Amino acid sequence: QVQLVESGGGLVQPGESLRLSCTTSVATLDGYALGWFRQAPGKEREEVSCISSIDGSKFHADAVKGRFSTSRGRANAKNTFYLQMNSVKADDTAVYYCAVAMPGNLAGAECDAMDHWGKGTLVTVSS
Repeated sequence: QVQLVESGGGLVQPGESLRLSCTTSVATLDGYALGWFRQAPGKEREEVSCISSIDGSKFHADAVKGRFSTSRGRANAKNTFYLQMNSVKADDTAVYYCAVAMPGNLAGAECDAMDHWGKGTLVTVSS
């Protein structure tokens, strides 16, 4: 069982930046698909970003493209991945979840079927 813990959420003003971290219980996330999702009040959960386990390519939802960026941790943080959130808007207010698909999970390679989830961190964008 892989455990994931999100951190970095909080209250920010429109236009500001925030970085979310997802720290996992595995030694390295090599071979995993890494996803960020969010659920706003009264809305369904939606995918925000994905790092493919097939080729490392990155996907960002249209609503956040150009403002948000996902990345893997570097050599000293190979069990962590991030969501950099810039120029945040009120519509970005949501609980943000990180999730991973295990190596070999082809259905989850593009974050369509994740194996493990964090409990979420709340991001509130308000002036």
